[in-house]
Amino acid sequence: MLETKIISIKELEKFGSVENLNYQSLALIEQQKTTWETAARNYEALNRLETRTFDFGHFKIIAQFNAERMRSSAAKTDEKSIAGRPCFLCLKNLHPEQKGIVFQNKYIILANPYPIFQKHLTISGLEHVPQKILPYFADLLDLSQNLPEFTVFYNGPQCGASAPDHVHFQAGNMGFLPIDNEFETIKNNFSEVLYKSNNCEIIASNECLRKFVILISSDRFQLIENFEFICKQLNNQTDNEPKMNILCNFTDKKWRVTIFPRDKQHPSHFFKTEEKRIVVGPAAVELGGLLVLPREDDFKKITKTEIAEIYNEVTIDSEKYKNLVQSIKNR
Repeated sequence: MLETKIISIKELEKFGSVENLNYQSLALIEQQKTTWETAARNYEALNRLETRTFDFGHFKIIAQFNAERMRSSAAKTDEKSIAGRPCFLCLKNLHPEQKGIVFQNKYIILANPYPIFQKHLTISGLEHVPQKILPYFADLLDLSQNLPEFTVFYNGPQCGASAPDHVHFQAGNMGFLPIDNEFETIKNNFSEVLYKSNNCEIIASNECLRKFVILISSDRFQLIENFEFICKQLNNQTDNEPKMNILCNFTDKKWRVTIFPRDKQHPSHFFKTEEKRIVVGPAAVELGGLLVLPREDDFKKITKTEIAEIYNEVTIDSEKYKNLVQSIKNR
């Protein structure tokens, strides 16, 4: 089955450079747009999407009306719903026209047919195993290093992943998420340094509606060690992994891993009666500052007040954030 889904380098050469995985992935998206009608239609539709920008001073939240993302924003991810549908990330269930690139004999890199970005990848595990991060965090770092023009991201099984039964990452062209461009301002003016050495820095911020911790390092092993420590502080002695979303970049020979600890999968607005309801499934993209709304009415009516409430409700509460920050400092 895998062999039938691998696209050849010769085919990719028709659509751009193939000298490394980054360029091959860019060429893959272009190839899929020429051979797969669904992908072509949805990527072309990105040019007509409406957006609204909400300025909060030192950061912005951009709302995007994207009707094609309803299947993700409103996805049912309870055990019964998952058991009752075929896994859309398993090789045997991929669309006939869908092709990809194998990475480390563990993943297949695919063009996402329902994109948020002009360059949107889904990186799916070759095996059907549950979505989790601790066993695969090193793979996230390796992917990011090999895809330097992308922001690679992870959604936890209870934090926006529409396929919590199948391990996967996603990636979008770097610079599209507001936080990519706001990083230096946040780092220099609206964050606290928790730890700093010659090749590793840990900062945290509670001043952007969202509470997050950022690991910055050129040392892969230090990143893994610090990430495991943070997970241990967040898991509250349970067997389940802590709720979180992650963004990862690799620039100037350093990784930047932004961790958004979560409390809830959906805000209260998701469950309100129809007139007051806002269909939103906050995941890594939303935590990065791009609020994807699949319903036009929600897109038009949402205000800064509701945006602040949404982020406040789904991210870690102030007391847990304070304890996490203190534990990193004490270490």
